[in-house]
Amino acid sequence: MLPLQKNTHRGRERHGEEEREKQMFGLCLMEASDKHAGLPASRLTPDSGFDPPHQSDTRTIYVANRFPQHGHYIPQRFADNRIISSKYTVWNFVPKNLFEQFRRIANFYFLIIFLVQLMIDTPTSPVTSGLPLFFVITVTAIKQGYEDWLRHKADNEVNGAPVFVVRSGSLVQTRSKNIRVGDIVRVAKDETFPADLALLSSDRADGTCHITTASLDGETNLKTNFSVAETAVCQSVSQLEALQAVVECQQPDADLYRFVGRITVTQHGEEIVRALGQENLLLRGARLKNTKEIFGVAIYTGMESKMALNYKCKSQKRSAVEKSMNTFLLIYLGILLFEAVLSTILKYAWQAEDKWDEPFYNQKTEQERNSSPILKFISDFLAFLVLYNFIIPISLYVTVEMQKFLGSFFIGWDLDLYHEESDQKAQVNTSDLNEELGQVEYVFTDKTGTLTENEMHFRECSINGVKYREVNGKLAPEGMTDDSPDGSTPHLTGDELLFLQAVALCHTVQISYDQPDCPVGGGDPFSHANGFSSSHMEYYASSPDEKALVEAAKRIGVAFTRCSGETMEIKTFGKSEKYKLLHLLEFDADRRRMSVILQTPSGGKVLFTKGAESAILPFTTSGEIEKTRLHVDEFALKGLRTLVVACRHFSPEEYIDVEKHLNAARTALQQREEKLQEAFAYIERDLQLLGATGVEDKLQDKVQETIEALRLAGIKVWVLTGDKHETAVSVSLSCGHFHRTMNILELLQQRSDNECAEQLRRLDRRIKEDHVIQHGLVVDGASLSLALREHEKLFMEVCKNCSAVLCCRMAPLQKAKVVRLFKTSPEKPITLAIGDGANDVSMIQEAHVGIGIMGKEGRQAVRNSDYAIARFKFLAKLLLVHGHFYYIRIATLVQYFFYKNVCFITPQFLYQFFCLFSQQTLYDSVYLTLYNICFTSLPILVYSLFEQLVHPHVLQNKPGLYRDISKNSLLSFRTFLYWTLLGFLHAFIFFFGSYILMGEDTTLMGNGQVWPFLHTQDMYFVFVQLLSSGSAWFAIIIIIITCLFPDVVKKVFYRHLQPTSTQTSQMYSNRVAIGDDFIALQPLSRAKSQLGKIR
Repeated sequence: MLPLQKNTHRGRERHGEEEREKQMFGLCLMEASDKHAGLPASRLTPDSGFDPPHQSDTRTIYVANRFPQHGHYIPQRFADNRIISSKYTVWNFVPKNLFEQFRRIANFYFLIIFLVQLMIDTPTSPVTSGLPLFFVITVTAIKQGYEDWLRHKADNEVNGAPVFVVRSGSLVQTRSKNIRVGDIVRVAKDETFPADLALLSSDRADGTCHITTASLDGETNLKTNFSVAETAVCQSVSQLEALQAVVECQQPDADLYRFVGRITVTQHGEEIVRALGQENLLLRGARLKNTKEIFGVAIYTGMESKMALNYKCKSQKRSAVEKSMNTFLLIYLGILLFEAVLSTILKYAWQAEDKWDEPFYNQKTEQERNSSPILKFISDFLAFLVLYNFIIPISLYVTVEMQKFLGSFFIGWDLDLYHEESDQKAQVNTSDLNEELGQVEYVFTDKTGTLTENEMHFRECSINGVKYREVNGKLAPEGMTDDSPDGSTPHLTGDELLFLQAVALCHTVQISYDQPDCPVGGGDPFSHANGFSSSHMEYYASSPDEKALVEAAKRIGVAFTRCSGETMEIKTFGKSEKYKLLHLLEFDADRRRMSVILQTPSGGKVLFTKGAESAILPFTTSGEIEKTRLHVDEFALKGLRTLVVACRHFSPEEYIDVEKHLNAARTALQQREEKLQEAFAYIERDLQLLGATGVEDKLQDKVQETIEALRLAGIKVWVLTGDKHETAVSVSLSCGHFHRTMNILELLQQRSDNECAEQLRRLDRRIKEDHVIQHGLVVDGASLSLALREHEKLFMEVCKNCSAVLCCRMAPLQKAKVVRLFKTSPEKPITLAIGDGANDVSMIQEAHVGIGIMGKEGRQAVRNSDYAIARFKFLAKLLLVHGHFYYIRIATLVQYFFYKNVCFITPQFLYQFFCLFSQQTLYDSVYLTLYNICFTSLPILVYSLFEQLVHPHVLQNKPGLYRDISKNSLLSFRTFLYWTLLGFLHAFIFFFGSYILMGEDTTLMGNGQVWPFLHTQDMYFVFVQLLSSGSAWFAIIIIIITCLFPDVVKKVFYRHLQPTSTQTSQMYSNRVAIGDDFIALQPLSRAKSQLGKIR
């Protein structure tokens, strides 16, 4: 919105400030060094051999690694410049991966079962548990190894990038990973910095350079960095080679905005000490802009760079399906233990009779007769546990992981989620949350750059109480058209000209020339309409608003054309005017305004200031204050972003007083920030109001339709923004978040807890009284803080009864707090956060599902998100179609896995009643092994990747279908119980159906041959022989029909009497699909009429 960064034009106070800062930084560093090294400050010189230990507060860096030549010096050890984002190495992959996999309950359980099979005599071979376990572990290890290989590959690309380093008097090309602390590195225009560098010099005479830190903090504005005067002159390799300098600074920390250090330069035997601050440090990952080349000394390298220290391990997000899955596993573990205990007890009950305890055909050995009954009971219990252990589906985890991993490709392949203009497709950063897209109940969205384009266009302004619009590059009062002939110089009044000069000068905009070889001073590249041409010049601004205003002033005729050192130049209709920048009063979030103090061409001193209307209007004493206030409110109601512009002319005496206050504050060694705030407040008063500006941030395409679709799907949408509430409400109305018929409630400007509580109670009563109509709530950041502090439950009650909520003037952490508030509420709804800037990262990481917009505010949000899309409109298909499909597929997959294992192992349990609980297995070992691995896993995996219950177009056109799967309905306990009972029913039918149909028929093979496997207990060729028998086929068909009949009857009954919306739409989509196929074969005229009938 307003500049947050210091500008190149620091003003005359810079040198005086440096002299005092160096003393403060130097004293801090010396005290820290003395404390750890035990050396007096007077002896702390670059050549004293001082080497603070690594755990000290400081590090000493010799520029170009020119170490002291005496023998006492031992160089400090620093990290190399390799970036490591991978998890494993070749040496630790196997132990580390195995440790992580066996932390899973199911894997650890099967490992125990496998070990039990090895240790005691069990009815099944250890291979039956060991092989599936080996398969699951191997597949998971391959997947995780592949993902880590991709990370290694990305690391190698970064670490192997070519860089230029000054070594042995020449510029040497090497790889990024070979940079050492102390190396002098050369970086060219548009390259990223390979390490954290202290700027030594640039191709500019003043030693400054411009950078963008979009990849670090999401800010796309151009920032200015400085070098100290003693190194700024070293612009060649030979000069840098001769440079003798030592940098002392703090140890690395993660704070991007803090750096404390000093540089000692030795010139002609004299040591010159200069302070180093954040403006001298070039951070790794930032990009050099608008500067041909720079030289810097490496301060922090590799994993000690500030970017690496800001790598945040995102907390592991677990989907609702995974939580349900773990619950079901515990229930089935209970069933397993129950069956094992029951079988063990029944075995001993049965063996109470002597004839069954030791029958003639199975005499006990002496050791068995003398063994401990307790040990035998435990051994039998473990044997039954092994026999029934396949009720726990071992391959469930690996199949689910494969389904999620392979299924995630469909998002990237979806052409409907591809944005052609920016050539960006949807991106999946984690596949673990695919099904969560189908369970979202709350969407928390940013406004700027997410609902809007973040492309600012100047629309209107108010000058001295009169509203103006831009018409054909000229200012026209409201209601008037521009009738002046093209090419003529427009006439501006004094007020209009002063206003445009303020807009053209009060900023931190930088200029880049597209043709650097074209001399700016020689010739006049600005000869066009209004005296300018934009072909050679491009503005880099601290915010899109600022850039839009400077460009608008240029189009109208007052162009900012050059900034160098302390000089700012503008051209008013071709006439050049030079202003001297005396002081820059930087923007900060508390003041919410920024100012410049200039010396005009005539020698006068003037202050121009701009900021939010609440930060400017209270300090104005002249001008059309009330009219401008009305105009600002009108601009805000139209959805425009507003700024107010004012000025103050100083007399010579007043300016001397102002400079005294500023210098005193800027050179203070203690409480400098507070004193600067007091000085700024003293200067920015008694202002003359010049006017206000209105800049439009255009809505993204199809935002209104997307929000409406989400609302119809039962999803509540919250907009969280930092804008003022009038602008935010206007945008909410224009994008359909608020309806015109909606009753808008406000919780704004609450000053105390009691006042906030009373207002919340009033809103609650009003909602209950007017429960028929829809309500929308507007909250500002200050009121929200009060509401969350003491009245959380009441606030939640009000919010839940509102159809839409808008939070304005929100800080980034407040956004995350709101999301956490709903995540942890008793209902525990599934939340989704979507944003495009670094200020949205905390909210994106806090929500169950985080979505980044590939916008204009850097890639921070995208990198920290679970999914990334190019436009907000793609959210509808991502949730309503992909989310719907993913949830139904994974829910069916999970339920089927438990069902099939119940079907498989229950006959084993029933068989024990027919074999005196002798722990005989019903299945061959090979069949036991392959049942879970491929016989039943692969078909359901294919189903769970491609199944589409309803046509995607129907899901998108009927958002209400999303409600059918909400609140994890397909994995509810009732549904789980139905699938489990169905499994037991089918198992009984399998077992007793086979027993009844085939149990008495020993001549089943049709050729008089008895069962072929009775002699060997092997099942080789059994299926081949069975399936050549007509009676076997008859039995299979009868059993299958008997199993499916109850389920089919139930489904038909419910579909006709109580159909869900999805089932109704299935019939509709089938009609449309059949109709489309039929229509495709008709002549064009007949096809149109057929289509009309079906639609």
